[in-house]
Amino acid sequence: MARRVSLPKADDLFRPTVERPIVDRASVDAAPAEPDGESVDGKRRSSGRVRHDEKMTVYITSEELLDLEHARLSLRRTHGVAVDRGRLVREAVALVLADLETNGDDSALVKRLRHS
Repeated sequence: MARRVSLPKADDLFRPTVERPIVDRASVDAAPAEPDGESVDGKRRSSGRVRHDEKMTVYITSEELLDLEHARLSLRRTHGVAVDRGRLVREAVALVLADLETNGDDSALVKRLRHS
């Protein structure tokens, strides 16, 4: 007679490993609100080094991947800034979106997309 193996459920595998502190809503409401991706001065910035809940898959050519890796290594070697490819892409997206918000039709993104 075969015995059935009992496996953990998904809730057991993906449960929080640390308890989150209880936050007083009054103190949170009193703090100045800062929307995701925006700094206090209103300029767009990337989310930086935080745990990201959303995922997006982007396909790029091998040449684009090599360019991205070259930029990452150049940042580390020349400027002393060590970042992973994800952070580099998030920063680049934040810069392009900030330029689009600020310059609209004159933004680099609009110009490049119109000519492609």
